[in-house]
Amino acid sequence: MSRSSDSEGMYDLSDPVDVEALSSVRPGSNILISGPAMTGKEELALSILANGSEDGEGAIVMTTGDPAETVIEDYRERVPGVDESRLAVVDCRGDGDRSSDQSESGSYIHHVSSPADLTGIGIGITKGLERLNTHGADRGRFALSSLSTMLTYTDKKTVFKFCHVLSSRFDSAGYVGLFTIDSSAHDEQTIQVIKQAFDGMIELRERDGQREARVLGLAGQPSDWHQL
Repeated sequence: MSRSSDSEGMYDLSDPVDVEALSSVRPGSNILISGPAMTGKEELALSILANGSEDGEGAIVMTTGDPAETVIEDYRERVPGVDESRLAVVDCRGDGDRSSDQSESGSYIHHVSSPADLTGIGIGITKGLERLNTHGADRGRFALSSLSTMLTYTDKKTVFKFCHVLSSRFDSAGYVGLFTIDSSAHDEQTIQVIKQAFDGMIELRERDGQREARVLGLAGQPSDWHQL
């Protein structure tokens, strides 16, 4: 049995963060990865995606910063020999080449005009899910980097609704979602509103030069802090 799932179809996301609450995550779950700048939120999200890809799962990355081609190249380094027909990128930077929806190696790419175009983003994610399913990925993982960028374009209630809609979409597709947010870039009220859209949270911090993580909301009490 692969590390990505157990006999009941749950996801094991505990490889990067060895916490029991992450060892059996229900399909359709959305998890918020929160922490100050430079604590490795995007790195953690992509590592969790890569673990699934090693077992043949689908992977969808929504980027508001790096271009799709850079995301794909980084993913190749994370998962040597990855089946790129099971990799999709939704590029929301607004300045990409829209002449093609596929990389030379077969990854699916969908360009969106800006991080504020939530309708376009939703269409891109839906098309990505359909494309990956066509190529045999009936399970998979999604990573969004980052909600903080989206919050500079639109308000917290709109972002909350967007995350909630995606949760239903992933539930239908049998995927899990990982969303990063820079906790130091927003006031506490904004963080509290956004948190309500998620089933659980991985909180990151840096202490004495060491990055640490804990899990909240997925199972009982918050976990202890664990070194990454």
